[in-house]
Parts: sequence; structure tokens; C-alpha cells
Amino acid sequence: MSASPSGSQSLRLSFVLRWLGITLVALLALQMAVLLSAADWADGVFKQLLIERLVNQAPMGLIGLLLMLLGSRLDQPETARPPIRWLVCVISALLAILMIVVVPVSISGNQNLSGESDQTLEQQKGQLEMARQQSANPENVKMLGNQLTQAGQLPADASEDDKVKAAQAFIDKQLAQMEQQIKQGERQRNLAVNQRRFGGTLSAVILAVAFVLLALAAVI
Repeated sequence: MSASPSGSQSLRLSFVLRWLGITLVALLALQMAVLLSAADWADGVFKQLLIERLVNQAPMGLIGLLLMLLGSRLDQPETARPPIRWLVCVISALLAILMIVVVPVSISGNQNLSGESDQTLEQQKGQLEMARQQSANPENVKMLGNQLTQAGQLPADASEDDKVKAAQAFIDKQLAQMEQQIKQGERQRNLAVNQRRFGGTLSAVILAVAFVLLALAAVI
């Protein structure tokens, strides 16, 4: 007795879904294998790169596992737990564990990187404060005016008042640039922290929950 057209279409669809899912999971494994081949666990930068790559690529694995499960459901709807569903369950559980491990590592890495950024900003603020103190000294301003004259930025016959005004304008410009650099550094730091917090840590938590649910769905 020949199979019905709808049954044949379901079989073809399940075949395509299953192998499409396997392909996505294999791509995830290959990308992680390439990164792990150059592993340096003592390097904090490598750990952050590994976490970012894992979290960014994990949704592809999640979709692949979901397609494998859907293909199995279409192909063998009456079979309780065929091997491919156990495979989906095991891989999902492993990825869920990895996401759980990623969370504390990501939090620790974020704190370290934030501390380094804060230290750099504090150094820049210290340099700015020192520059302000030096600019408040009339002797330093007068000396800078003479240097500007020697550099040809002021006429040789410029008066002392002109030299002081030119030196003060030069100092104000430098201070404004330093303040702008500090503000830009603070914005970049806040953006990086939020990106690692929401794009890394929070995403890992959500993915861990998704993989746990997928592992349960595979064996229910």
C-alpha cells in the first residue's frame, strides 16, 4: 500500500529539518573547536573571547537542536524516545551546563575589565587635575607664552599681555581636549560594561533556561 502524499511530504520535511539542525549544531562545534585549538586559559582576554563566541553562537545551536527535535517529531510521532531525541537532550543539557558555568566567569571578567577601565580613567583625571594646577601658576603661563613665541606661533614683538592671553587660550584648549577624552572614555566604558552585562551574562542565563527546556522537551 503506497504512502499518502501528506505522509511523504512529512517525511521529506522531517528529513530536511533534521539534517538542517545537525548542520547548525556541527557548525557551532567547529567554530568552538577552532577557538579552543588556540586555548590559553591563563589569558583573561582569551576567556572573554571564548565566552563572547559561545554566547553569540549558542542561539545557532539552539535553533539546530530545535530543528532536529521537530524533524524527529514529524518523522517518528508515535515513538516515545528515539535515539535522536536522546541526542538532543544530551547536547542541550551540556550546553545548558556551559551557559551556567559562563555566568560567574563572565561576571568576574566584567569586574576585572571594569576595574582596568576605571584605573585608566582615574589616571587621566589625575593628569587633568595636575594640568589645571600648573595652568594656575602665572610663571608657567608666562613660560608657555615665551615658548609659543619661539615656536613662531606669536610675533616676535608680541607684548607680554598677548603672550599670556595666547598661552591661556592654548592651555584652555588642551584642558578641554583632556576633558573630552575623559568623557568619551567614560561613555565607552559604560557601553562596554552594559554590552558585556546584557549581551553576555544575561544572555547566558536566558540561553541556559532555553537549553534546559529543550532538553526536557526532547524526552517528554
